[in-house]
Amino acid sequence: MERDIFDAEHDSFRDLARTFIAKEITPFHGQWEKDGQVSRDVWRAAGTAGLLGTDVPEEYGGGGVTDFRYNAVLTEELARAGASGVGFPLQNDVVAPYLLRLGTDEQKSRWLPGFCSGEIITAIAMTEPGTGSDLQGIQTSARRDGDDWVLGGSKTFITNGVMADLVIVVARTDPDAGSRGFSLLVVERGMPGFERGRRLEKVGLKAQDTAELSFTDVRVPAANVLGEPGTGFVSLMQNLAQERLSIAVGCAAGAAAALDLTLAYTKERTAFGRPVAAFQNTRFELAEIDTEVSVTRAFVDRCISEHVAGRLSVTDAAKAKWWASDVLKRVVDRCVQLHGGYGYMLEYPIAKAFVDSRVQSIFGGTNEIMKEIIGRTLVG
Repeated sequence: MERDIFDAEHDSFRDLARTFIAKEITPFHGQWEKDGQVSRDVWRAAGTAGLLGTDVPEEYGGGGVTDFRYNAVLTEELARAGASGVGFPLQNDVVAPYLLRLGTDEQKSRWLPGFCSGEIITAIAMTEPGTGSDLQGIQTSARRDGDDWVLGGSKTFITNGVMADLVIVVARTDPDAGSRGFSLLVVERGMPGFERGRRLEKVGLKAQDTAELSFTDVRVPAANVLGEPGTGFVSLMQNLAQERLSIAVGCAAGAAAALDLTLAYTKERTAFGRPVAAFQNTRFELAEIDTEVSVTRAFVDRCISEHVAGRLSVTDAAKAKWWASDVLKRVVDRCVQLHGGYGYMLEYPIAKAFVDSRVQSIFGGTNEIMKEIIGRTLVG
């Protein structure tokens, strides 16, 4: 089924992204996995190429086009190439909306040019050692002291945590206000008391720098508060739909890439004197995988269109996230099986896809939380 959500300009952007990835990412990704993080050079190169901040106004160095389809194209091409360590989608899809919607003119002028050039790498810090999907359980707190907020606490599983120059920290600023007691504080590299813990050793996503962060009496100027104090939880809820759609886009593309790898392998690999693809069981497996990939992509594409039109609901974003990430896990697992013993060797891309895919159903809100969101709309 031919996709119809992209036009010629998106196709040109896809060519740009694909060329950039082939030149600037693929040759180096293996080394980055050994290093535990990507090079800062690739961020600057992406900024020069126009891959960062496509929806940021031109006055701040961005592309000036508010169209999530460009974000989706870049996410798809990274997934297609297995470039799981490059945190561009976090920068574009997750952090950018906070800066654009909540930032003052002064904050935008201060942060967005570096954001778009790749000089400023960003992160968002929600999860804590004792708090995952339950955001209202956040314990990191800040108290007002003159013109500053004094921040204390710790965060974990923070993507871009080692490299980030700017971190949006979710903190409790009024312990008696419930969901209205959270604020978003922007912590910048070099602020006294802001420290990065160990780079976390993960099962997959080896080139993605995931870290623990700690804040010990960090003085955050009032000028670094995003939005009004006390509105942080509402802002999170407004932005999580796009984050979850971004995850779904990557998962759908990752599943399609795994299928492509497996089709090529089963056509070339022989067993008992004929290609593996010639066996009926293989054809049935591939038929089922192809159907799952096609149906998933159709729903995700519809969600992209709804989001571009400003109509994507929190519920549909949750559906896309849990379904696409579960499909990715199933597809990659079956593709490993069709590769046989070679599917378990990390020198084969399908093995890397296997370990990289497992976390998708956990981050961005676990799939159990996604089903709870959907279930509440059905039964109250």
